[in-house]
Amino acid sequence: MVNQFIWVIFPYIVLTIFIFGHIYRYNHDQFGWTSKSSELLEKKLLRVGSNLFHFGIIFVFFGHVAGLIIPVEVYESFGISEEVYHAVALIGGIPAGIAAVAGLIILSYRRITVRRIIATSTKGDYVALLLLTVVALSGLSATLLNINPKGFDYRTTIGPWLRSVLLFRADASYLVNVPLWFKIHMVAAMGIFAVWPFTRLVHVFSMPLRYLSRSYVVYRKREPKQHTAR
Repeated sequence: MVNQFIWVIFPYIVLTIFIFGHIYRYNHDQFGWTSKSSELLEKKLLRVGSNLFHFGIIFVFFGHVAGLIIPVEVYESFGISEEVYHAVALIGGIPAGIAAVAGLIILSYRRITVRRIIATSTKGDYVALLLLTVVALSGLSATLLNINPKGFDYRTTIGPWLRSVLLFRADASYLVNVPLWFKIHMVAAMGIFAVWPFTRLVHVFSMPLRYLSRSYVVYRKREPKQHTAR
């Protein structure tokens, strides 16, 4: 019964909150739809921690797409064996995971030690940061504990379960033999999606991508006024 709730019912509760929470906030709190940048309050730790976290999490995201969304049969059709996939996943995943975790540690330290940051922080900031840290640490731990290529294969267990959820045919039977550290990672990830609409994480959907194609703004030096003699 507990497994059915966590892996069949809870994902759809989270999905509902995620979708309608964003819709509600966008319609009722557009001025709060922001990353609440605190760069003016402290720059050094933010620069290092933010860059590490964002670069790491981007690679981790695409790694999850490659491992969970794309079926294993697709890789097999291209002749990519489990050993090759596993090696590539470790080579790319471990450095990205370490970078993301290191960035979160720096950002967490900044959040709880810099007085001006503490004064402007909300409960949502701390909840999001805590859940992100649990997700990153449990994900990195799961990767490091699964270095053996003959070990647990999440592409034939967690991957099919996730796709079954997205197809509205959630099947908890895929997760019977999933190790505990992977389950902790998955539950924490669902927690992140549940609180996402109510935190500064909403800024992910407002990335200024149009700036990449916008024309350059040309600045010209202002010429001093010429005073003519009368």
